[in-house]
Amino acid sequence: MTEPAWLTVLTTTDSEEKARTLARGAVDARLAACAQIPAPVTSVYRWQGAIETGEEWQVLFKTTAERYDELEAHLLAAHDYGTPEIIATPVVRGSDRYLAWVSAETAPVATP
Repeated sequence: MTEPAWLTVLTTTDSEEKARTLARGAVDARLAACAQIPAPVTSVYRWQGAIETGEEWQVLFKTTAERYDELEAHLLAAHDYGTPEIIATPVVRGSDRYLAWVSAETAPVATP
């Protein structure tokens, strides 16, 4: 099986402001063509031996597989969680025009 060319990458954070900052930073750095922040979600998880419940904001980044490593490094550096959720899901199909746009918007800018 060939590796997918495009990915949707998910992370979460504990405030809308932080979600917007993560989204804007990745798009500004051309590591994602788009970042979407849906309404907050309730997360239930085990952390350090206890069951926790908290409100979080998801951020969904649209990017290419080629830019994943840089996006992950950016998120790890910018995130305030010690172990942030960063999950990539392959895009197996999509409209040609949209995927071309994602590729164009995440292409590194050549410096003279």
